[in-house]
Amino acid sequence: MDQQEAIAWVETVQTGRFEGSEVEAKAARHGLPSRLYETLSAFANHTGGGVVILGLDEARCFAALGVGDPQQTLAELSDQASRMEPPLRLTPAVVQVEGEPIIVFEVPECDYRRKPCHYGPAGMNSGSYIRVGNTNRQMTDYEIFTYVSSRGQPTYDREPVRSATIEDLDRELLEEYIKQIQREKPRLWERLRLGEEPFAKQLCALDIATRVNEAIHPTLAGLLVFGLWSQRYFPALTITFVRYYGTEPGVKGPRGERFLDNRKFEGRLDEMADDAVQRVVANMRHGTLIEGVFHRTLLEYPEEAVREAIVNAVGHRDYSPLAQGSHVRVEMYADRLAVFTPGGLHGPVNEDNLEEELATRNQLLMRLLEETGIVENRGSGIPMMITSMREAHLEPPQFRDTRASFRVIFKNHTLLDPETVTWLNQFAGYPLTDAQRMALAYLRVNPRMTNSDYRRLNNTTTVEATRGLRDLVALRLIEMHGTRRWAYYTLAVEAGTEGKPADRLARLVLEYVSEQGSITSQECRDLLGWEEKKRGKAYRLLRRLVREGKLRKEGRGRGTRYARL
Repeated sequence: MDQQEAIAWVETVQTGRFEGSEVEAKAARHGLPSRLYETLSAFANHTGGGVVILGLDEARCFAALGVGDPQQTLAELSDQASRMEPPLRLTPAVVQVEGEPIIVFEVPECDYRRKPCHYGPAGMNSGSYIRVGNTNRQMTDYEIFTYVSSRGQPTYDREPVRSATIEDLDRELLEEYIKQIQREKPRLWERLRLGEEPFAKQLCALDIATRVNEAIHPTLAGLLVFGLWSQRYFPALTITFVRYYGTEPGVKGPRGERFLDNRKFEGRLDEMADDAVQRVVANMRHGTLIEGVFHRTLLEYPEEAVREAIVNAVGHRDYSPLAQGSHVRVEMYADRLAVFTPGGLHGPVNEDNLEEELATRNQLLMRLLEETGIVENRGSGIPMMITSMREAHLEPPQFRDTRASFRVIFKNHTLLDPETVTWLNQFAGYPLTDAQRMALAYLRVNPRMTNSDYRRLNNTTTVEATRGLRDLVALRLIEMHGTRRWAYYTLAVEAGTEGKPADRLARLVLEYVSEQGSITSQECRDLLGWEEKKRGKAYRLLRRLVREGKLRKEGRGRGTRYARL
């Protein structure tokens, strides 16, 4: 990291223009923090890594206290980095801020084949950490397992189900499948001499079953795809669907009901997926579009996107013994639909590259699902979901990997509803492209946007997204936070006032603080009549007043208040 970039990071943190999971500031007046290895581990295991700043005191609004002995601190840092497993190579920069020495360095992301990066003296189980928001948390045993298993190719789908026999498989369905193999793969059929083998050996040759000593048992993949009732042996390998009344699980319906619908689906994977999709569609809001003499039904969410998310969940979930007690969850709220897959992303795949990178956790299972026509197995699922949502004028799905699970979230509000179109009209005099207008519409209902969000929203390249976002920043319609791959963008306060002068909003907030002594983000929204979805706008307005020296920030997290100077 060079001097200029290091100073930019310090300024970014001090002015409050960046708060996230990718940067951490620590006071180091009296030497290196003894447990800095927690941050080193967490960032090394975090997608994209992170940045550490030593010498800023968060308790004093990130005031520059400086590092007492920079050379000694650098030596201690080098020693602690060398104790990580694998060892970390850091290139810290020492810069002067307000006359005090500050150390800034980037922690690079560790290669997935070496994760989890951990503090060597503590061992993998005690020295592995993960980044959650702006804090570090010790990894659970399962999270460590997911990283270790991602180094190679899991084979849990090939394991024999020893308590089951081939009598637990659907004979008629299997005979149709074997005929299909003979018809579509004649060379394989001849090479394996399947026509000469009895039925049980045919199943073993196709990996649907396997021999253990003298007994033949279905493989896990074979049971899931061809089983009569796989839940007899794996009760939790199901799909559950819950429809909630509001936008959060705790909100009850008008009669006090917790759920508007609650179902569990069992059977073969294709049966479960079909039943779950049909139930989701039945719970969707429906509209009608009149096109001449024809009527077309419009669903709340594109059915093909929902089906792809659910099929991907059962095909790519973790089937290891540690996860066999977890089920695929589909949750419908008033404003979104979420599909939860047990187990995080596998191998080199992460949230940033999942549209391009391919890695299959369950190779046998995916082969059987492909041969039975349930999946394409070509890596087209994620792009298809994004395209389906875009064509329905909905924002792209959100993808979240927590290591313990992978989530796909669909939102049901159209980005170009009449209210948003009216709001966009205030920018008619700006030289905006259609893609930039869509970005503004997206930021009107979302607290932030990344380069990948812009690309998915507009089906464009990284270079075009960077150019479009940069121009919006130059027009002062959005604000950039962070740098390089950590950058994200928010709607500028002036752009989000819906025609009301920004100084008038600030004056209302300052008058309230003058009378009450302080204000929270929630109180700011209540004061200005903003809905919950505009909490990001309230936060940006308050932070702007802090930067301008009109308010000071007190506390952290939900207890944050903004008080008079």
